Amino acid sequence: MTFRPLTPRMRQLPPRKSAVLSVLDVGASKVVSLIARLTPIELAAATPDRTHRCRVLGIGHQRSRGVKAGAIVDLEAAEGAIRLAIDAAERMSGVEVDSVVVNMSGGRLSSRLFDAKIALRGKAVTQGDIHRVLEAASAAGSYSGRAVLHAAPTGFWLDGAAGVRDPKGMVGEELGAEMHVATCEAAAARNLMLAIERCHLRIGAMVATPYATGLSTLIDDEVELGAAVVDFGGGSTTIGVFAGGRLIHVDAIAVGGGHITMDIARGLSVSLADAERLKTLYGACIASPSDERDSIAVQRVGDDLDHSTHLPKAELVRIIRPRVEEILELTRDRLKAAGLGIHAGRRLVLTGGGCQLTGLPELARAIVSSQARIGRPIGVEGLPESAKSPAFAAAVGLLVYPQVAGIEHFEPGRADRASDDDAGYVARVGRWLKESF
Repeated sequence: MTFRPLTPRMRQLPPRKSAVLSVLDVGASKVVSLIARLTPIELAAATPDRTHRCRVLGIGHQRSRGVKAGAIVDLEAAEGAIRLAIDAAERMSGVEVDSVVVNMSGGRLSSRLFDAKIALRGKAVTQGDIHRVLEAASAAGSYSGRAVLHAAPTGFWLDGAAGVRDPKGMVGEELGAEMHVATCEAAAARNLMLAIERCHLRIGAMVATPYATGLSTLIDDEVELGAAVVDFGGGSTTIGVFAGGRLIHVDAIAVGGGHITMDIARGLSVSLADAERLKTLYGACIASPSDERDSIAVQRVGDDLDHSTHLPKAELVRIIRPRVEEILELTRDRLKAAGLGIHAGRRLVLTGGGCQLTGLPELARAIVSSQARIGRPIGVEGLPESAKSPAFAAAVGLLVYPQVAGIEHFEPGRADRASDDDAGYVARVGRWLKESF
Protein backbone atom coordinates (compact mmCIF):
# COMPACT_ATOMS: atom_id res chain seq x y z
CA MET A 1 0.00 0.00 0.00
CA THR A 2 0.91 3.65 -0.34
CA PHE A 3 -0.34 6.62 1.65
CA ARG A 4 -3.91 7.67 0.84
CA PRO A 5 -4.07 11.19 2.22
CA LEU A 6 -7.20 12.67 3.70
CA THR A 7 -6.12 16.07 2.40
CA PRO A 8 -6.20 16.83 -1.36
CA ARG A 9 -3.00 16.45 -3.36
CA MET A 10 -1.62 18.84 -5.95
CA ARG A 11 0.26 17.88 -9.08
CA GLN A 12 3.52 19.74 -9.65
CA LEU A 13 3.17 22.82 -11.83
CA PRO A 14 4.77 21.96 -15.22
CA PRO A 15 7.98 23.99 -15.78
CA ARG A 16 6.72 25.51 -19.03
CA LYS A 17 3.19 26.36 -17.90
CA SER A 18 1.94 29.65 -16.44
CA ALA A 19 -0.79 29.72 -13.82
CA VAL A 20 -2.75 31.98 -11.49
CA LEU A 21 -2.61 30.62 -7.94
CA SER A 22 -4.61 31.49 -4.82
CA VAL A 23 -3.32 30.67 -1.33
CA LEU A 24 -4.75 31.03 2.15
CA ASP A 25 -2.82 31.32 5.42
CA VAL A 26 -5.21 30.60 8.30
CA GLY A 27 -3.52 31.47 11.59
CA ALA A 28 -4.57 32.20 15.14
CA SER A 29 -3.87 35.93 14.81
CA LYS A 30 -4.63 36.69 11.15
CA VAL A 31 -5.98 35.21 7.92
CA VAL A 32 -4.02 36.10 4.77
CA SER A 33 -5.08 35.53 1.15
CA LEU A 34 -2.67 35.98 -1.78
CA ILE A 35 -3.43 35.73 -5.48
CA ALA A 36 -0.38 35.53 -7.74
CA ARG A 37 0.61 34.83 -11.31
CA LEU A 38 3.34 32.19 -11.77
CA THR A 39 5.33 32.41 -15.03
CA PRO A 40 8.12 30.01 -16.07
CA ILE A 41 11.74 30.96 -15.44
CA GLU A 42 14.33 30.34 -18.13
CA LEU A 43 15.77 26.85 -17.70
CA ALA A 44 19.29 28.14 -16.98
CA ALA A 45 18.04 30.37 -14.14
CA ALA A 46 15.67 27.85 -12.53
CA THR A 47 16.49 26.10 -9.24
CA PRO A 48 15.09 22.84 -7.81
CA ASP A 49 12.42 24.70 -5.82
CA ARG A 50 11.96 27.80 -7.99
CA THR A 51 10.85 26.97 -11.54
CA HIS A 52 8.48 29.95 -11.81
CA ARG A 53 8.53 33.66 -11.14
CA CYS A 54 5.80 34.78 -8.71
CA ARG A 55 4.08 38.16 -8.99
CA VAL A 56 1.42 38.96 -6.42
CA LEU A 57 -1.75 40.35 -8.01
CA GLY A 58 -3.89 40.73 -4.91
CA ILE A 59 -3.60 40.50 -1.14
CA GLY A 60 -6.17 40.46 1.63
CA HIS A 61 -5.67 40.00 5.36
CA GLN A 62 -8.10 39.97 8.22
CA ARG A 63 -7.94 39.53 11.98
CA SER A 64 -8.42 35.83 12.66
CA ARG A 65 -11.55 34.62 14.39
CA GLY A 66 -12.59 31.16 15.46
CA VAL A 67 -9.03 29.77 15.37
CA LYS A 68 -7.03 28.64 18.40
CA ALA A 69 -3.53 27.15 18.23
CA GLY A 70 -3.95 26.67 14.48
CA ALA A 71 -7.18 24.65 14.80
CA ILE A 72 -10.78 25.71 14.12
CA VAL A 73 -12.82 26.22 17.30
CA ASP A 74 -15.70 28.33 15.89
CA LEU A 75 -16.71 27.34 12.36
CA GLU A 76 -18.90 30.36 11.59
CA ALA A 77 -16.39 32.91 12.89
CA ALA A 78 -13.54 31.27 10.93
CA GLU A 79 -15.67 31.17 7.79
CA GLY A 80 -16.42 34.90 8.12
CA ALA A 81 -12.73 35.83 8.47
CA ILE A 82 -11.78 33.66 5.47
CA ARG A 83 -14.51 35.22 3.31
CA LEU A 84 -13.34 38.76 4.14
CA ALA A 85 -9.68 37.97 3.34
CA ILE A 86 -10.53 36.24 0.05
CA ASP A 87 -12.89 39.06 -0.96
CA ALA A 88 -10.19 41.71 -0.41
CA ALA A 89 -7.67 39.77 -2.52
CA GLU A 90 -10.23 39.22 -5.29
CA ARG A 91 -11.12 42.92 -5.43
CA MET A 92 -7.47 43.96 -5.62
CA SER A 93 -6.51 41.41 -8.31
CA GLY A 94 -9.71 41.30 -10.35
CA VAL A 95 -9.48 37.49 -10.23
CA GLU A 96 -12.24 35.24 -8.94
CA VAL A 97 -10.97 32.52 -6.62
CA ASP A 98 -12.36 28.99 -6.88
CA SER A 99 -9.61 26.95 -5.18
CA VAL A 100 -6.84 27.65 -2.66
CA VAL A 101 -3.66 26.11 -1.28
CA VAL A 102 -3.93 26.31 2.52
CA ASN A 103 -1.49 25.80 5.39
CA MET A 104 -1.88 23.71 8.54
CA SER A 105 -0.39 24.90 11.85
CA GLY A 106 -2.51 23.00 14.38
CA GLY A 107 -3.43 19.38 14.86
CA ARG A 108 -0.18 18.46 16.64
CA LEU A 109 2.13 18.33 13.64
CA SER A 110 4.60 15.47 13.82
CA SER A 111 7.07 13.51 11.69
CA ARG A 112 8.06 9.88 11.25
CA LEU A 113 10.76 8.26 9.15
CA PHE A 114 10.37 4.89 7.44
CA ASP A 115 12.81 2.89 5.38
CA ALA A 116 12.63 -0.18 3.16
CA LYS A 117 14.74 -2.07 0.65
CA ILE A 118 14.16 -4.34 -2.37
CA ALA A 119 16.35 -6.79 -4.30
CA LEU A 120 17.63 -5.82 -7.74
CA ARG A 121 19.75 -8.90 -8.54
CA GLY A 122 22.33 -6.90 -10.45
CA LYS A 123 19.86 -5.20 -12.78
CA ALA A 124 19.64 -1.50 -13.60
CA VAL A 125 17.22 0.49 -11.45
CA THR A 126 13.99 1.35 -13.28
CA GLN A 127 11.20 3.80 -12.41
CA GLY A 128 9.15 0.78 -11.39
CA ASP A 129 11.86 -0.26 -8.88
CA ILE A 130 11.84 3.22 -7.36
CA HIS A 131 8.06 3.09 -7.06
CA ARG A 132 8.24 -0.37 -5.41
CA VAL A 133 10.77 0.66 -2.76
CA LEU A 134 8.79 3.82 -1.95
CA GLU A 135 5.62 1.77 -1.61
CA ALA A 136 7.45 -0.61 0.71
CA ALA A 137 8.56 2.34 2.88
CA SER A 138 5.01 3.73 2.85
CA ALA A 139 3.53 0.42 3.99
CA ALA A 140 5.49 0.58 7.27
CA GLY A 141 3.18 3.15 8.85
CA SER A 142 -0.30 3.04 10.35
CA TYR A 143 -2.06 6.35 10.90
CA SER A 144 -5.25 5.90 12.87
CA GLY A 145 -6.72 9.35 13.50
CA ARG A 146 -3.91 11.12 11.61
CA ALA A 147 -3.96 12.89 8.25
CA VAL A 148 -0.86 12.65 6.06
CA LEU A 149 0.22 16.09 4.84
CA HIS A 150 3.53 15.20 3.18
CA ALA A 151 5.23 11.93 2.24
CA ALA A 152 8.52 12.35 0.42
CA PRO A 153 11.71 10.31 0.04
CA THR A 154 14.65 11.88 1.84
CA GLY A 155 17.26 9.69 0.15
CA PHE A 156 18.12 6.38 -1.47
CA TRP A 157 20.97 3.94 -0.98
CA LEU A 158 22.37 1.33 -3.34
CA ASP A 159 24.21 -1.68 -1.95
CA GLY A 160 24.73 0.20 1.31
CA ALA A 161 26.10 3.36 -0.33
CA ALA A 162 24.00 6.23 1.01
CA GLY A 163 23.41 9.69 -0.42
CA VAL A 164 22.03 8.60 -3.80
CA ARG A 165 19.75 11.34 -5.16
CA ASP A 166 18.32 9.59 -8.22
CA PRO A 167 19.14 5.87 -8.54
CA LYS A 168 17.40 5.42 -11.90
CA GLY A 169 19.70 3.64 -14.37
CA MET A 170 22.27 2.65 -11.74
CA VAL A 171 23.21 -1.02 -11.24
CA GLY A 172 23.27 -2.89 -7.94
CA GLU A 173 22.02 -5.81 -5.87
CA GLU A 174 19.82 -3.95 -3.38
CA LEU A 175 17.96 -0.63 -3.47
CA GLY A 176 16.84 1.14 -0.28
CA ALA A 177 14.86 4.29 0.42
CA GLU A 178 13.98 6.44 3.42
CA MET A 179 10.59 8.17 3.54
CA HIS A 180 9.68 11.20 5.65
CA VAL A 181 5.98 11.47 6.53
CA ALA A 182 4.48 14.60 8.12
CA THR A 183 1.04 14.25 9.71
CA CYS A 184 -1.53 16.14 11.74
CA GLU A 185 -4.71 15.18 13.58
CA ALA A 186 -7.40 14.16 11.09
CA ALA A 187 -10.16 16.04 12.94
CA ALA A 188 -8.21 19.33 12.79
CA ALA A 189 -7.62 18.89 9.04
CA ARG A 190 -11.29 18.07 8.39
CA ASN A 191 -12.53 21.13 10.30
CA LEU A 192 -10.17 23.47 8.45
CA MET A 193 -11.27 21.97 5.13
CA LEU A 194 -14.91 22.35 6.15
CA ALA A 195 -14.49 26.05 7.01
CA ILE A 196 -12.95 26.69 3.58
CA GLU A 197 -15.50 24.60 1.70
CA ARG A 198 -18.31 26.57 3.36
CA CYS A 199 -16.88 29.59 1.52
CA HIS A 200 -17.55 27.71 -1.76
CA LEU A 201 -13.85 27.12 -2.36
CA ARG A 202 -12.03 23.95 -3.37
CA ILE A 203 -8.81 22.99 -1.60
CA GLY A 204 -5.92 22.37 -3.95
CA ALA A 205 -3.52 21.15 -1.26
CA MET A 206 -2.83 21.41 2.46
CA VAL A 207 0.75 22.26 3.46
CA ALA A 208 2.41 22.07 6.88
CA THR A 209 3.21 25.62 7.98
CA PRO A 210 6.93 25.01 8.75
CA TYR A 211 7.35 23.54 5.25
CA ALA A 212 5.79 26.65 3.70
CA THR A 213 7.89 29.06 5.77
CA GLY A 214 11.06 27.18 4.86
CA LEU A 215 10.24 27.35 1.15
CA SER A 216 9.89 31.14 1.33
CA THR A 217 12.75 32.10 3.68
CA LEU A 218 15.64 29.65 3.18
CA ILE A 219 18.30 30.00 0.50
CA ASP A 220 19.51 26.95 -1.43
CA ASP A 221 22.69 26.48 0.61
CA GLU A 222 20.73 26.44 3.89
CA VAL A 223 18.33 23.80 2.56
CA GLU A 224 21.26 21.69 1.38
CA LEU A 225 23.62 22.02 4.38
CA GLY A 226 20.96 21.93 7.08
CA ALA A 227 18.82 24.52 8.85
CA ALA A 228 15.89 24.72 11.25
CA VAL A 229 13.01 27.13 10.65
CA VAL A 230 11.04 28.27 13.72
CA ASP A 231 7.73 30.01 12.98
CA PHE A 232 6.47 32.07 15.93
CA GLY A 233 2.73 32.09 15.29
CA GLY A 234 -0.04 33.59 17.37
CA GLY A 235 -1.33 30.31 18.81
CA SER A 236 1.57 27.92 18.31
CA THR A 237 5.24 27.71 17.36
CA THR A 238 6.02 25.34 14.50
CA ILE A 239 9.41 23.87 13.61
CA GLY A 240 10.73 22.59 10.29
CA VAL A 241 14.16 21.04 9.68
CA PHE A 242 15.68 20.94 6.21
CA ALA A 243 18.79 19.06 5.07
CA GLY A 244 20.04 17.52 1.85
CA GLY A 245 17.66 19.69 -0.14
CA ARG A 246 14.55 18.25 1.55
CA LEU A 247 12.25 18.72 4.54
CA ILE A 248 13.22 16.02 7.05
CA HIS A 249 11.26 16.92 10.21
CA VAL A 250 8.28 18.95 11.44
CA ASP A 251 7.06 19.63 14.97
CA ALA A 252 4.81 22.05 16.81
CA ILE A 253 4.68 23.60 20.28
CA ALA A 254 1.31 24.78 21.57
CA VAL A 255 2.72 28.10 22.80
CA GLY A 256 2.91 31.25 20.69
CA GLY A 257 2.66 35.02 20.58
CA GLY A 258 -0.88 34.97 21.95
CA HIS A 259 0.42 33.51 25.21
CA ILE A 260 2.84 36.44 25.53
CA THR A 261 -0.10 38.82 25.07
CA MET A 262 -2.05 36.93 27.74
CA ASP A 263 0.90 37.16 30.15
CA ILE A 264 1.05 40.94 29.66
CA ALA A 265 -2.71 41.29 30.17
CA ARG A 266 -2.57 39.33 33.42
CA GLY A 267 0.67 40.83 34.69
CA LEU A 268 -0.34 44.45 34.12
CA SER A 269 -4.14 44.04 34.59
CA VAL A 270 -4.93 45.44 31.15
CA SER A 271 -7.28 44.35 28.37
CA LEU A 272 -6.08 41.93 25.69
CA ALA A 273 -6.28 44.69 23.07
CA ASP A 274 -4.07 46.98 25.19
CA ALA A 275 -1.69 44.10 25.93
CA GLU A 276 -1.27 43.42 22.21
CA ARG A 277 -0.62 47.13 21.61
CA LEU A 278 2.01 47.27 24.37
CA LYS A 279 3.70 44.15 23.02
CA THR A 280 3.79 45.51 19.47
CA LEU A 281 5.00 49.02 20.37
CA TYR A 282 7.32 48.39 23.32
CA GLY A 283 7.83 44.64 23.57
CA ALA A 284 11.38 43.32 23.98
CA CYS A 285 13.11 40.16 25.19
CA ILE A 286 16.32 41.76 26.42
CA ALA A 287 16.46 44.75 28.75
CA SER A 288 18.47 47.83 27.87
CA PRO A 289 19.99 50.33 30.35
CA SER A 290 17.33 52.90 29.52
CA ASP A 291 14.36 50.62 30.25
CA GLU A 292 14.24 51.57 33.94
CA ARG A 293 14.07 55.27 33.02
CA ASP A 294 11.64 55.01 30.07
CA SER A 295 8.01 54.84 31.14
CA ILE A 296 4.94 53.55 29.31
CA ALA A 297 1.31 54.55 29.88
CA VAL A 298 -0.93 51.65 30.95
CA GLN A 299 -4.73 51.75 31.08
CA ARG A 300 -5.64 49.18 33.72
CA VAL A 301 -8.94 47.31 33.53
CA GLY A 302 -11.61 49.14 35.56
CA ASP A 303 -9.70 52.44 35.76
CA ASP A 304 -11.21 55.71 34.59
CA LEU A 305 -10.47 56.41 30.90
CA ASP A 306 -8.84 59.71 31.83
CA HIS A 307 -6.48 58.04 34.30
CA SER A 308 -3.40 56.13 33.14
CA THR A 309 -0.73 54.40 35.20
CA HIS A 310 2.89 54.93 34.16
CA LEU A 311 5.28 52.00 34.53
CA PRO A 312 8.94 51.54 33.58
CA LYS A 313 9.45 49.70 30.30
CA ALA A 314 11.60 47.20 32.18
CA GLU A 315 8.43 45.86 33.83
CA LEU A 316 7.12 44.83 30.41
CA VAL A 317 10.42 43.15 29.52
CA ARG A 318 10.32 41.18 32.79
CA ILE A 319 6.93 39.74 31.78
CA ILE A 320 7.83 38.94 28.16
CA ARG A 321 11.26 37.38 28.57
CA PRO A 322 10.33 34.25 30.61
CA ARG A 323 7.70 33.19 28.06
CA VAL A 324 10.06 33.70 25.10
CA GLU A 325 12.77 31.73 26.92
CA GLU A 326 10.26 28.93 27.49
CA ILE A 327 9.42 28.76 23.76
CA LEU A 328 13.10 28.74 22.75
CA GLU A 329 14.02 26.11 25.36
CA LEU A 330 11.15 23.88 24.23
CA THR A 331 12.32 24.29 20.64
CA ARG A 332 15.88 23.34 21.57
CA ASP A 333 14.73 20.32 23.57
CA ARG A 334 12.39 19.08 20.83
CA LEU A 335 15.16 19.26 18.24
CA LYS A 336 17.60 17.43 20.50
CA ALA A 337 15.02 14.74 21.32
CA ALA A 338 14.50 14.17 17.58
CA GLY A 339 18.27 13.87 17.09
CA LEU A 340 18.30 17.00 14.92
CA GLY A 341 20.07 19.48 17.18
CA ILE A 342 23.07 19.50 14.82
CA HIS A 343 20.99 21.03 12.03
CA ALA A 344 19.63 23.76 14.28
CA GLY A 345 23.17 24.39 15.50
CA ARG A 346 24.29 25.05 11.95
CA ARG A 347 21.57 27.54 11.13
CA LEU A 348 18.40 28.77 12.83
CA VAL A 349 15.92 30.92 10.90
CA LEU A 350 13.25 32.72 12.92
CA THR A 351 10.04 33.74 11.20
CA GLY A 352 6.38 34.45 11.91
CA GLY A 353 4.88 37.59 13.46
CA GLY A 354 6.13 36.78 16.97
CA CYS A 355 9.81 36.80 15.95
CA GLN A 356 9.75 40.58 15.51
CA LEU A 357 10.11 41.21 19.26
CA THR A 358 13.22 43.30 19.92
CA GLY A 359 16.10 41.12 21.09
CA LEU A 360 14.59 37.76 20.09
CA PRO A 361 17.43 36.82 17.67
CA GLU A 362 20.02 37.56 20.37
CA LEU A 363 18.12 35.41 22.87
CA ALA A 364 17.82 32.60 20.31
CA ARG A 365 21.58 32.71 19.75
CA ALA A 366 22.15 32.28 23.48
CA ILE A 367 19.66 29.40 23.93
CA VAL A 368 19.39 27.47 20.64
CA SER A 369 22.05 28.33 18.08
CA SER A 370 24.82 30.87 17.67
CA GLN A 371 23.82 31.21 14.00
CA ALA A 372 20.31 32.66 14.13
CA ARG A 373 18.70 35.17 11.81
CA ILE A 374 15.29 36.61 11.00
CA GLY A 375 13.72 35.03 7.90
CA ARG A 376 11.69 37.17 5.51
CA PRO A 377 9.94 35.98 2.32
CA ILE A 378 12.23 36.11 -0.71
CA GLY A 379 11.85 35.65 -4.45
CA VAL A 380 8.33 37.10 -4.82
CA GLU A 381 7.44 40.26 -6.73
CA GLY A 382 4.55 42.61 -6.11
CA LEU A 383 4.34 42.32 -2.33
CA PRO A 384 3.49 45.60 -0.58
CA GLU A 385 6.10 46.80 1.92
CA SER A 386 3.84 45.88 4.84
CA ALA A 387 3.81 42.24 3.67
CA LYS A 388 7.60 41.88 3.29
CA SER A 389 7.86 40.83 6.92
CA PRO A 390 8.28 37.47 8.68
CA ALA A 391 4.55 37.47 9.45
CA PHE A 392 3.79 36.73 5.78
CA ALA A 393 6.43 34.01 5.26
CA ALA A 394 3.93 31.11 5.40
CA ALA A 395 1.58 32.71 2.86
CA VAL A 396 4.42 33.35 0.40
CA GLY A 397 5.73 29.80 0.89
CA LEU A 398 2.37 28.44 -0.24
CA LEU A 399 3.02 30.11 -3.61
CA VAL A 400 6.28 28.15 -3.90
CA TYR A 401 4.78 24.77 -2.94
CA PRO A 402 3.22 23.89 -6.35
CA GLN A 403 6.72 24.11 -7.83
CA VAL A 404 8.01 21.30 -5.56
CA ALA A 405 4.86 19.21 -5.04
CA GLY A 406 6.13 16.55 -7.46
CA ILE A 407 8.69 15.14 -5.01
CA GLU A 408 5.94 13.70 -2.81
CA HIS A 409 4.78 10.08 -3.07
CA PHE A 410 1.06 9.39 -2.78
CA GLU A 411 -1.39 6.95 -4.28
CA PRO A 412 -4.14 8.72 -6.25
CA GLY A 413 -7.49 8.62 -4.50
CA ARG A 414 -10.37 6.54 -5.81
CA ALA A 415 -12.02 9.59 -7.31
CA ASP A 416 -8.90 10.35 -9.32
CA ARG A 417 -8.69 6.77 -10.62
CA ALA A 418 -12.37 6.66 -11.46
CA SER A 419 -12.20 9.87 -13.46
CA ASP A 420 -9.21 8.53 -15.41
CA ASP A 421 -10.97 5.23 -16.11
CA ASP A 422 -14.21 6.89 -17.21
CA ALA A 423 -12.54 9.48 -19.43
CA GLY A 424 -11.97 8.59 -23.04
CA TYR A 425 -8.65 8.47 -24.81
CA VAL A 426 -9.07 11.93 -26.32
CA ALA A 427 -9.96 13.42 -22.92
CA ARG A 428 -6.88 11.84 -21.30
CA VAL A 429 -4.61 13.13 -24.07
CA GLY A 430 -6.16 16.58 -23.74
CA ARG A 431 -5.56 16.58 -19.98
CA TRP A 432 -1.92 15.56 -20.53
CA LEU A 433 -1.40 18.38 -23.05
CA LYS A 434 -3.02 20.91 -20.72
CA GLU A 435 -0.86 19.88 -17.75
CA SER A 436 2.38 19.66 -19.71
CA PHE A 437 2.31 22.84 -21.83
